[in-house]
Amino acid sequence: MNELPLGILFGALAVLVVLSACFSGSETGLMTLNRYRLKHLVKAKHPGAIRASSLLDKPDRLIGLILLGNNFVNIMASSLTTLIAMQLAKGHMSSESAITIGAILLTLVILIFAEVAPKTLAALKPERIAFPAAFIYKPLLNILLPLVVSVNYVANGLLKLINVRTEDSDSLSLSTEELRTVVNEAGAMIPRRHQKMLVSILDLEKVTVEDIMIPRNEIAGIDIDDSWKEIEETLIFSSYTKLPLYQGEIDNVLGFIHLRDVLKMKQKENFDQEDLLELANETLFIPEGTALNTQLLHFQREKTRVGLVVNEYGDIQGLVTMEDILEEIVGEFTTDPSSLSKDIMPQDDGSYLIDGSAHLRDINRALQLSLPTKGPKTINGLILEYTEMIPNADTSVMINGCPIDIIQIKDNSIKTVRINPQKNRHMQNDPDKES
Repeated sequence: MNELPLGILFGALAVLVVLSACFSGSETGLMTLNRYRLKHLVKAKHPGAIRASSLLDKPDRLIGLILLGNNFVNIMASSLTTLIAMQLAKGHMSSESAITIGAILLTLVILIFAEVAPKTLAALKPERIAFPAAFIYKPLLNILLPLVVSVNYVANGLLKLINVRTEDSDSLSLSTEELRTVVNEAGAMIPRRHQKMLVSILDLEKVTVEDIMIPRNEIAGIDIDDSWKEIEETLIFSSYTKLPLYQGEIDNVLGFIHLRDVLKMKQKENFDQEDLLELANETLFIPEGTALNTQLLHFQREKTRVGLVVNEYGDIQGLVTMEDILEEIVGEFTTDPSSLSKDIMPQDDGSYLIDGSAHLRDINRALQLSLPTKGPKTINGLILEYTEMIPNADTSVMINGCPIDIIQIKDNSIKTVRINPQKNRHMQNDPDKES
C-alpha cells in the first residue's frame, strides 16, 4: 500500500471522512427523532418512519451497528493518514514529525466535517437524515447481526456489573406536568386559546368541586312548604333550567325539577305541590374534595348535569353543574368572551369591586393575581382566615403582596372588597413601599 499513488490515498481518505460523517449524522438524527411524531408517521404508513421505528425498538443494536461502522472508518482514515504523511515526508522531515502533523490535521478534519457539522445538521433536521439512513441500516444490520450481537453482549455484560440493564429503559409516557410543558411549548402549532383549554383539562385533577360550586346560601331552589303563588313566581322568574326541590331547608332536598317538565305539566288542571313532587328527579350527592375530572366522569356515568356537594356529615355545602366544569375548560359562557365574572366589577379608576363570595380562582384568573387557593375558596373566607376576626369596613389588608380594601361588612361576613391590580404591580416593583 506504500506504493499507491497519493491521489488514490487522498481519494480513499475523503471517502472515509464522508462515511464517518454519515455514521455520525445518522446516529444523532435517529436518536433525536420526536418519538410521538414518529409514532404518528408509522400509523400513516410512512416507509422511512416504519424502518426507523423498527431500528429504535432495539437501540442497543442500532448504536452498536453505528459505532462499529464509525470506528472502523475512523481507524482506516487514521491508517491512511499515516501512509500519506510518510510518503509526503520522504526527504523533507522525519516520519515521526509527519505522522504527528497528519494526526493533528486528521483530528481537525474529522471534528469539523465528520462530527460537528453533520451532527448539527441532524439535530436540526432529524427526519431528513434519519429516514434515508434507516433504509441502509436495516439491511446492514441483518448482514452484521452476529457481530453486532456479540459486541452488545460484551457491552451489556459490563453494564450489568454496575447494575444497569438494557431492559430498564425509560417509558415514553409523559407525566401531567411534562404534558403541560409540551402543550405550553407548542407555539404556533396550537392556537393560544386551544393551549389554555388543553392546560385547563390537565388542571381538572388539581381543582375540586368546592373551588367552583355555588355556595349553600346562594342556591336557588323551591321550598315545597311555600305558598303556591311564591312557587309560581320562582318558576316564572328563575334563570336556571333545573332547580332543587326541598322542604323547609336545603338539607331536606327532595330532588331536582326541570322547568321543561313543569311547562308540560302546567297544562294539567289544579297543578300544585304534589305534581311538583312527581316531577322531582333523584338527587346526585357529591362528596367534598372530589376532583373535577372525577366529577365530570360521574356526571357522564349518571347521565345528569347537576349535583349537590355534601361534607362528611351529610350537610349540603353547595351546588355544582356540568356547565361549571366546562367553564373551567373553555371559560365563561357569555356573549363577550373577554367579560369578567358578575362578581368582579371594574371601576373608572382601574380598580375592581369584588363580591365577598367571589371565588379566589376566578379573581386570580381575571386580574392576573396569585392569591392563595389552598384553604378558603372565596375572598371573604381568605380575609377572615388571615385576620382571624371579622374586620371593620374601611380596613385594608395585605395578602400575598396584594393590597385589599374592605368596603362593606354585612351579616357577619365581608360583602364587598376593592382590589387595584395596578397598585399591586407597582408595589411588587417597589418592595420598599410595600413594607
